[in-house]
Amino acid sequence: MEIHRYVVGPIDNNVFVVRCKQTGEALLVDAANEHDLLLTQCRVLGVRQVVETHGHWDHIQAVPAVRDAGYEVAVAAADAAMLPAYDLVLEDDAVLEVGRLKIRTVATPGHTPGSMCFVVEGSPVVLTGDTLFPGGPGNTQTELGDFPLILSSIDRRLFASLTDDTLVLPGHGADTTIGRERPHFDEWAERGW
Repeated sequence: MEIHRYVVGPIDNNVFVVRCKQTGEALLVDAANEHDLLLTQCRVLGVRQVVETHGHWDHIQAVPAVRDAGYEVAVAAADAAMLPAYDLVLEDDAVLEVGRLKIRTVATPGHTPGSMCFVVEGSPVVLTGDTLFPGGPGNTQTELGDFPLILSSIDRRLFASLTDDTLVLPGHGADTTIGRERPHFDEWAERGW
């Protein structure tokens, strides 16, 4: 497996391409912005599909362009109406096959109702979108945000099933690990954000 990161748009969104080195097939996570760059990388890296971690505007600006170029875009049903258009609905606990890689979907509502993380099975990697960052959960002080729900999602869906060495690749900023974040859960609950 190889993972490519592109930092795009006005608020520095992380866009990831997860690629199977054996088959050359790849998956793009979050068509956020700078569609010309993303389309070039899709062609170069063998992207077959685009998945969205959630439907906030800063994560979906390139969706029309990638769809126009023939790439299918998938999003959770609860966030689907936030996209201008999409092709497939992501279900919780499904497995996306990318060459020989298996990527499991993990519903983590809270930042938005349809927030979704992606775990690369057999390797210590999770792509968390805006659910989990270094230092805590993503912003829930929005119309669709729910702080108790995002805490529950992080605790039950990520911390309960992922090992401490799991690399967390978030939707913005630097990477972290599950082990680095897990000890701070009670602090996040107390501070309320």
